[in-house]
Amino acid sequence: MDFFKAPIEGLVVLTPKIFADNRGYFYESYNKNTLEALGITTDFVQDNESFSSQNTLRGLHFQKPPFAQAKLVRVLEGAVWDVAVDLRKNSPTFGRWFGVELSGENKKQFFIPRGFAHGFSVLTPTAKFAYKCDNFYNKASEGAVYFNDPEVAIDWKIDPRKAILSEKDLKNPSFACYKEQPCF
Repeated sequence: MDFFKAPIEGLVVLTPKIFADNRGYFYESYNKNTLEALGITTDFVQDNESFSSQNTLRGLHFQKPPFAQAKLVRVLEGAVWDVAVDLRKNSPTFGRWFGVELSGENKKQFFIPRGFAHGFSVLTPTAKFAYKCDNFYNKASEGAVYFNDPEVAIDWKIDPRKAILSEKDLKNPSFACYKEQPCF
């Protein structure tokens, strides 16, 4: 497995070795030993999957401690622009974001440690998205930042005016609100 450490500490893009022939392909989508060799010792406890149409934008979501989650995300079909925003207040990259295209074709995976908000936009007619979490979802610990916050200034690779968002994501608080914590 090849890997790329993003310019924000903790974020890693993984590219598996794919074995293809006239029957199709095979690859390991998860191997605990391989990840541990890269310094990722996360113990995953929950798998999630979503299906979305083009221009859907999900995010920016996170879980507050003690239910914070690390994630290993990938796309099974289609393509998304996947983004993580550093919410670790003592980090030199606090408030910065990093994005990567994940697709059923490139088979890349994105490891996002605890302390990040996460979201994605769908670039193809549809996309099937899957991810592992190292902590169980807890509704009372939900947190979010508005996807199009000008202070964070994410390039979502889609026209934000055409973004299809949930009612909940349309009401997410600003990054300034997250920094000051009065809205959480």
